[in-house]
Parts: sequence; C-alpha cells; structure tokens
Amino acid sequence: MNMKTKILIIPKKIITVNMQNEILENFAVEIIEGKISKIDKKENFNFTSYNGQVYNFENYILIPGFIQTHIHLCQTLFRGLADDLELLDWLQKKIFRFENTHNKESIRTSAQLGIAELFSNGTTTILDMGTINHQGIIFEELISSKMRAYAGKCMMNENELYPKFKEDLKSSLDTSIDLAKEFHNCKNGKIKYAFAPRFVLSCSENLLRATSEIVKEMQGTLFHTHASENISEVEIIKEQFGMGNIEYFGHIGVLSDRTMLAHCIHVSENEIELLQKFQTRVLHCPSANLKLGSGIAPIPRYLEKKISVSLGADGAPCNNNLNVFTEMRLASLIQKPIYGPTTMDSLSTFKLATIEGAKALHLEKEIGSIEVNKKADLVLLDLNKFDKPLNDENLYSTIVYSTGKDSVKEVMVEGEWVVRNGISTIFDEDGIVQNGKNELKKLLGRI
Repeated sequence: MNMKTKILIIPKKIITVNMQNEILENFAVEIIEGKISKIDKKENFNFTSYNGQVYNFENYILIPGFIQTHIHLCQTLFRGLADDLELLDWLQKKIFRFENTHNKESIRTSAQLGIAELFSNGTTTILDMGTINHQGIIFEELISSKMRAYAGKCMMNENELYPKFKEDLKSSLDTSIDLAKEFHNCKNGKIKYAFAPRFVLSCSENLLRATSEIVKEMQGTLFHTHASENISEVEIIKEQFGMGNIEYFGHIGVLSDRTMLAHCIHVSENEIELLQKFQTRVLHCPSANLKLGSGIAPIPRYLEKKISVSLGADGAPCNNNLNVFTEMRLASLIQKPIYGPTTMDSLSTFKLATIEGAKALHLEKEIGSIEVNKKADLVLLDLNKFDKPLNDENLYSTIVYSTGKDSVKEVMVEGEWVVRNGISTIFDEDGIVQNGKNELKKLLGRI
C-alpha cells in the first residue's frame, strides 16, 4: 500500500497559520494522496472503522513544516572550518577553495548531512544555492530524500578573491539552463529551479542581466543571490558602480518579485523603497549575520513597508547549524534592543518561518499553513518538557523562545514520513556522519 494514500493525524492542538491564525483543539487532520483533505472535530471521524492509517499524537502540537529560504547544502561538510572571519576573508581563505575542491562524492555527502539536519528540526522546504560544479548531485539528493526545494547551481564568472574558482559566461548560462530544463518542476512540482548568481562581486553585469531574462522566460523559476551583506562588500560595489548593491540591481533591471536577496543588511532609504516597489524578497539569516560580524538587517523596517521577509540558516560554516529554531529566536531577540521589546513578537516571527516563507517562494497556495487542499508538509512537536512553559497560553512564544530541535518528533513531507520519533526514516545517521568524515579528509587532502 502507498504509505501516503490515506492518513488521519490526531494531535493535541493544531497551529494552522491560516488567515485567522487559528489554533484548533480536539481536531484531526485527514490526508489523502499527500494533500490535506479534511480538518474537522475528532468526533466527526469514525476511528474504529477508518479506512486508512490513524496516528494518535494526543500529546503533540501539529504545525506546518518550516520553510528556510537561504541554505547552502554544498557547504555542510565544512562546518567548523571557517570560524571567526569576516565575509570576504571567509570566502577567500576558506569557502571558495573548499567548494572548488568538491567532487561528486563529497558534495553528495555534504547534501545528505544538510538535508538530514534540516529534517531533524522540522524544515520541509528550502531555497538552496549550490556551488559551480556537481549541481546535479544535489538535485539527486533532494529528490531521493523527499525534501521540497528550490535549488540551483551557483553562477560565477568573475572572482578576484580566488581566481581559480569561476567559469566563463557562456558555460555558466548554458549549464544553468540545462539543469533548469532537467529539474525544474520535477517530482510533480516538488523540486523547482532557482538561478543563483552568487553576488555582484563574482558576476558580470552581462551574467546578471542574462540570468534575469531567463527567469522571466522560464515560468516559476527564481533569481537567488546575495546582497548588501557586508560593509566591505558594499564599499567595493560603491567604488565600482557609484551606487549601493540593491541600487545597482535596480539600475540593471534585475529586481522583481522573483528576486530573492539574502541578507540586505547595509541598505539606504532608497534601497528600501526599491525593495518595496519591486516586491523583492528579503531572506534573513540572523545567525550567519552575527557570526560573520556582518550586522543586523532592519527587518522591522521591511515588515513596516510590507516587504517580504523569510528566514534561512545560510551555510553550516557561517552559522554553525541549520536549525530554524535558532533563527526564529535570534530574528526576534536581536531587534528588540533597537526597536523595542514589542517588536518582532513570537507570532510574527513564527510566520516568517512558515507562511511568509511560502509567500516568498510563491508557494503559499501549496504550503506554509495547515489548510484543506494544501500539501501535507507537517511537523509534530513535543512541548511537554521541564524547560517549557507549563501551559499552552502562548504556543507561539513557547516555540520561538523556548523550543529547540529536540522537540521535533515527527516530520512529514507531502504525506510521507521523513522523521519518526525523532529518527530519520531516510538516512542512516551514523553512516552519513562517517561518510562525511571520510569525504572531508579526502577533500582537504586535495587542496
């Protein structure tokens, strides 16, 4: 029998994240062929004669699967090897040479480690930026793992920081287009393509313009890059072009509602207006921004302007984990000394990791909340622990301020379990750790 044919989940409560932000008690969720078919009171289901699988999680809270909109699976192997550096040194001295040394085996293991970690903290959808080579391997791992993802190969045709690590313009465009043709909308739309020019300092104007035109032509694809992350980066861009990073993107015509900009820390008032005008998406990575000393993005300003904001952990070497709970907690806390204690409340922050992530990716009709006809991307949390509030008065507060990945017990993507009782159903966790150690040793030996 198909494991996602017909399923009934009975939780303690359901955090729906619907338009009314309803929290339902004594309700059950029915799933047919990977989609939510019914949400109704428990007494309206006949459990004893139910023609399907019944899962009774009477002590667990059901929430939508988390969505992280800026990840680098190709970097997971390098966790702990690039600490205590600012961005440009981090890239030049460590990350570019590591990525350039990847082979198919090392990037496969890196992707597996990253996906396993993401599932373990309830992340069911990601926007991932790969590296220049071996992007097909990352797609293979995304597909086989059941992760929902936008992903794409990194595009770089300039690189003064590490000249060995770049490609020519034609090759970058051609390879990206071929990958998009092969993988965009595969697995019934679960996997989609995001073209990924790395950032202004590694991409010519021709590459950026051409990529933007391709995104316009290939329906449903995204333009995923970094912007205004680091003061030194922004200063160099101003020296070269006489304007800020986001102003430059606007000048060359690549801003749109399909443009995904990671970070957006050092911005002018004019750039905030551009983000608003073009409905460009901001991908907020608080842990990485703090660890690299890059700064704090003005997220409350963006939200005030109705600019799309969502969360991502970035890569493991600048974080050093991919834990959405850490990102939620920090996203809220780091703004309070600046904007006051009432800013970035727990409900607003929780939504950044769920429905707002879905909206950023134009997937809000499919995921991001628990509603009929949406995909069954679901997480069950055990909040009955000594380090949690003793009542359910504010579940958003409990999740954002008091919860970690240890509370994630069950994870489902489109009606298929990928975590059961805290254990991956996809990966041999001990096996991928050992493979990771072996591949990392070999990779470092190739540098």
